[in-house]
Amino acid sequence: MTDTSSQHPFLTACRRGETPYTPVWLMRQAGRYMKEYRDVRARVGFLELCKTPDLVAEVTVTPVERLNVDAAILFADILLLLEPMGVGLEYATGGPVIERPVRTGTDIDALRDPAPEESLAYVYAAVRSTRAALAGRVPLIGFCGAPFTLASYLIEGGASRNYIHTKRLFQTDPGAWRALMDRLVDATVSYVNAQIEAGIEALQVFDSWVGCLAPGDYREYVLPHMRRLMAAVTPGVPVIHFGTATSGLLELMREAGSDVMGVDWRVDLDEAWNRVGHDVAIQGNLDPVALFAPPAEIRRRVKDILLRAGGRPGHIFNLGHGILPETPVDHVRAMVDAVHEFSA
Repeated sequence: MTDTSSQHPFLTACRRGETPYTPVWLMRQAGRYMKEYRDVRARVGFLELCKTPDLVAEVTVTPVERLNVDAAILFADILLLLEPMGVGLEYATGGPVIERPVRTGTDIDALRDPAPEESLAYVYAAVRSTRAALAGRVPLIGFCGAPFTLASYLIEGGASRNYIHTKRLFQTDPGAWRALMDRLVDATVSYVNAQIEAGIEALQVFDSWVGCLAPGDYREYVLPHMRRLMAAVTPGVPVIHFGTATSGLLELMREAGSDVMGVDWRVDLDEAWNRVGHDVAIQGNLDPVALFAPPAEIRRRVKDILLRAGGRPGHIFNLGHGILPETPVDHVRAMVDAVHEFSA
């Protein structure tokens, strides 16, 4: 697909080029805080929405039009890759649930090959539909779950507080852990490169749960697999590496080899950038709860983050995690406008 937006400020910032203003987009910018999204979800279930390309395009493009953000992120879910592995994925009220958790070497051997080129064809159709609907106005970001986060869902059966089963597996059976991570890396590489072929212009890798790890465990049990994943992404597409509660892992995560480091709000942006080095772009990092404050306070916090970035090329403004469902839309737009105004 022809790239109509290669000079867009978002893509330029990913490559640490000079931009006329700081680009901004938001995790979960297509979500429940927006009435248009709730109206669509009133008609279709979550998985049905993910598997209907025209609806994916609609909910992906709407916030671009409403908020004036500088990138769209494809509406999907990091766990879609797990569904064809035969573990029984359901989206319950409290979040996603794996019906048949994977906790032994035998369980890992029994996993199906997800064959993402075929089983996730609806995602690639959604990429093409969304690129057509965007018509080059802003770039389209695709995404995937990082192998550790996918593994933790498979092993725990859902979200977890202490990740006991996950840590027990790599501590007691490192061979089985390595086999699981190898399978997840292989499948993820196929999945993201197929998204790129379909037309995404940047990629975000979400390692949502990796902040539960000690640095030594990250170095031994995660970093080699992340390096292999990053190295196998189709060249030329910027990769953003994001996790939450990762202040103790930033230098190690940087070693994985992404173009952009995404940071949450638990570390100051200038400190994080100094730690990972200015030879990588940085994304972040307003606390999502700050969007419940009055617009004047939102503007003050936006200005503080921009000052911490120091006008250095390579800053992409974002929240430190996704927009919360109760967030007022006009506060989100006030934040976007403030980023553009103060950084111009």
